[in-house]
Amino acid sequence: MNGFYVTTAIPYVNGAPHLGHALELVQADVLARHRRQRGQPVRFLTGTDENALKNVAAARACGRDVAGFVADNADRFAALRGALSLSFDDFIRTSSDRHVRGVDRLWRRNAANGDFYRRHYTGLYCPGCEQFTTPADLVDGRCPEHRTPPQAVTEENWFFRLSRYAGVVEDAIRSGRVRVEPSTRRNEVLAFLRRGAADISVSRPAARSHGWGIPVPNDPEQVIYVWWDALANYITALDDPAAFQRWWADSAERVHVIGKGILRFHAVHWLALLASVGLPLPTTVFVHEYLTVNGAKISKSSGATVDPVDLTRRFGTDALRWWLAREASGSTDTDFTATRLVQRANRELANGLGNLVNRTVSLAHRYPLATLPAVDHNSVPAFTAAAALPDRIDDALARFDFRAATDAIWQVVLAGNRTLEHERPWELGRRPNDPVIRARLNTVLAALVHTCRILAEQCTPFIPDGAARLLRQLGTGTQLGPVGPPFARLDTSTPNLITNAS
Repeated sequence: MNGFYVTTAIPYVNGAPHLGHALELVQADVLARHRRQRGQPVRFLTGTDENALKNVAAARACGRDVAGFVADNADRFAALRGALSLSFDDFIRTSSDRHVRGVDRLWRRNAANGDFYRRHYTGLYCPGCEQFTTPADLVDGRCPEHRTPPQAVTEENWFFRLSRYAGVVEDAIRSGRVRVEPSTRRNEVLAFLRRGAADISVSRPAARSHGWGIPVPNDPEQVIYVWWDALANYITALDDPAAFQRWWADSAERVHVIGKGILRFHAVHWLALLASVGLPLPTTVFVHEYLTVNGAKISKSSGATVDPVDLTRRFGTDALRWWLAREASGSTDTDFTATRLVQRANRELANGLGNLVNRTVSLAHRYPLATLPAVDHNSVPAFTAAAALPDRIDDALARFDFRAATDAIWQVVLAGNRTLEHERPWELGRRPNDPVIRARLNTVLAALVHTCRILAEQCTPFIPDGAARLLRQLGTGTQLGPVGPPFARLDTSTPNLITNAS
């Protein structure tokens, strides 16, 4: 009952991954690594959404067969595991047999409860969002997410009785049984539900999708709406009954990490779908803001994108992961520039953390310790701060506050470097025959080594590659590794990394 199941949204594969995808993946990875580090059983799921009409349109636009086009782009998303040092346990493709089987079973259970009906419908459809919208949702007649006018569509679809479960969903969120973070997003969902949740279309004509998608059971003229099928991935990935029981039914926490543009799908539609078939609801929906370039959302449809793989090739995985965790705001969109990434990495990784560890190891080699004594928390302020660091990170990540968690690390780095400048152990070492001075030198060095080891351990969820280098350099006991800078200084004079869509 103490499991932690964390998932990302699954992106469409109508184009290459961009930095916005990297943000969500890194945030979920930090949560997964942190919980594993604390000894909790963890399952981390991500994957790709492959049954969208926009995937079909993109494949046709470049003269590719849909299956091959989708598979190639799905591979590019899966390859982010290496580029971003991700630790996901499973990667689901929604064109896979296990997903199709699971969606078919789920649809039949919904149907058996009388939660579907078929009717003609005329509405406004946003191809970018892959959803029907209403005039009230538009801004100046355009989709606020994609800045394009919706299309008028008339068709016959299957509808899900969302209105039947709106009260159940509202009660789950209002009571806190389903936590929506931050609170502004919770309030947004509750306001939507108070206005009344209309039934939703959950299928599309197979002809419009050119036959691509999961067929509606017993109705080959229709394919299941991509959002209905995509949301199901969180449980269809648990294809084995034992896995489903362990990670969904019995997990202490079922956490979805998503972007703000798909909140309604996850905090309303998904909860209603689960309630329809009597399955446990997620415990938390964490909603992140967007990354932008010059104020415009980074996305395939916005006209500008940033390649995270290119960023890691140029600046390294540590620098990118640290920037994403350190700068992405929980309350507003965050503008990306390569200069900001480089400046943050140089100031805090190379000059801050890396310099502290390298100086500490160098001093410990120069003035070897026969033993590494325990340190009184009150004797060296840096160690006092380091000893409190795990609890501070636990508290911050429990609130999904990645900035606060990384700031807690940075404050200990600052305390460590202040200790070096205040105690000046290289001067203490000039009086080796004074037992009082030598004792203080030993205390200071031991405190610094302990502090750096705590820092390295606690950095692991955020910069796993860099933390592993730090831990090797810091060694164990009195045995420390070689002297050398663990983080390279980066060059700010880099080519433009923003690609404008043609």
